[in-house]
Amino acid sequence: MQVPLYQAKAEFFRMLGHPVRIRVLELLQHGPVPVRDLLADIDIEPSSLSQQLAVLRRAGIVVSVREGSTVRYALAGGDVAELLRAARRILTELLAGQSELLAELRQSDASMASVTRSGPG
Repeated sequence: MQVPLYQAKAEFFRMLGHPVRIRVLELLQHGPVPVRDLLADIDIEPSSLSQQLAVLRRAGIVVSVREGSTVRYALAGGDVAELLRAARRILTELLAGQSELLAELRQSDASMASVTRSGPG
């Protein structure tokens, strides 16, 4: 029995749902990166990075290339980079909306405080 598309999408997003995996994908957006550089940028244990890279590799999101003793990782396609850019745009819009709401709340609080301080006329 075939998995429904919505379920496959949910599994895909669940696979992406780890901060280290997202950080790896962000670092790979500009081209292949050696594992040692990923380790330096992410600052986690090598075994933890290896585990997260294996998840991304099994999902077909990243590929690895061995060059002598160096292993480099790269995005398997440009669509993942576009997905990350779209996520950034969405988050920017959401946070801007929250910022506007916070400013309105603060302005409302300031107005209430000035009315309370001045008391009834």
